Amino acid sequence: MRNLARMTAVANVVVVVIGLVALVLLPRSTGEERSPVRAQPRSPSPTPSVAPPKATAASARKVKANEAGLVPVIMYHRILPKRLASIDRTPAQLRKELERLAKDGYVPITAAELVAGKIDIPPGAHPVVLTFDDGHPGHFALDQSGRPKKDTAVGIIYEVAAKYPSFRPAATFWVTRAPFGLRDRERQKQAVKWLVDHGFEVANHTYSHPDLRRLSDKRVSEQIVRQERLLKKAGAPPSTTFALPYGSQPRKLSRAHDGTWDGTRYHFDAVFLAGAQPTVSPYAKSFPRYAIPRIQSNGKSGDCRRWCTTYWLDWLDKHPRERYTSDGDPARVSVPRKLRATLSPARAKSVIAY
Repeated sequence: MRNLARMTAVANVVVVVIGLVALVLLPRSTGEERSPVRAQPRSPSPTPSVAPPKATAASARKVKANEAGLVPVIMYHRILPKRLASIDRTPAQLRKELERLAKDGYVPITAAELVAGKIDIPPGAHPVVLTFDDGHPGHFALDQSGRPKKDTAVGIIYEVAAKYPSFRPAATFWVTRAPFGLRDRERQKQAVKWLVDHGFEVANHTYSHPDLRRLSDKRVSEQIVRQERLLKKAGAPPSTTFALPYGSQPRKLSRAHDGTWDGTRYHFDAVFLAGAQPTVSPYAKSFPRYAIPRIQSNGKSGDCRRWCTTYWLDWLDKHPRERYTSDGDPARVSVPRKLRATLSPARAKSVIAY
């Protein structure tokens, strides 16, 4: 894995080019804007869950826990009945990939949970972060009964979760100025409220999706602040994570996570790129908080021979000791003894090394 940094840089250039082409093909309006979004009634409060068992060296060894391992953060764009660009996915392709993840023991968490180190999944399971960029109508819409539409991303996530109960319905949606194709403020509020109430993350992807590398520092901050204000009006909590449009970093890198515009200050705990391999554990010393890589959902042709999900999920299957495997105890960090030195000193008191 010594070439990961170089691979990330190359792959992000590829994603920027592909993304610019895809944006040209993006439809300017959709029928979703004309359909009212009806909020689903809040579900009854769930029965309090049983506290997870405390991990021990013996239990960690039994499940081959490695919480210093790699975590796939998967990047999706439009979900369309027919693909218009290479980064698009059809509902069938998304469904197939999520079912593969479920069968392989992956449990979704949000980007915010990853960054905060709040990985609460069963022993032996592996975290995966499902991320959807741009707020496309194919990501989320409700039907007339107030349930997620069947072939939207959220609808498919719930469908897979119903089939595989260990597959937690969770994902992160990084949105721009018209979340999910909705321009009416009230419908934006209803959509954001539904997602937040059901455990999804809705966060900042800039206001108009520019290439931040081409903007002045002031314009970068303006793009971020304008979107953060829109999300606040829509009822979203303050964003703790931020995804770079096209994976393109601003010339002053710190502007992607800290800045001020028009009297409004912003801060993100983490910034996500657009390629090209799994990220190291958030407990690792080397966790790249402000340049977290993602994996494009796609097959293995062309540039995707080494950059996309089919390759990396196959690779993780063949190298299970490199993958993050949970000990089932969110209060402890369990690793093989030889990996203890790779962990951040901040985790020293909670480490189980076996």
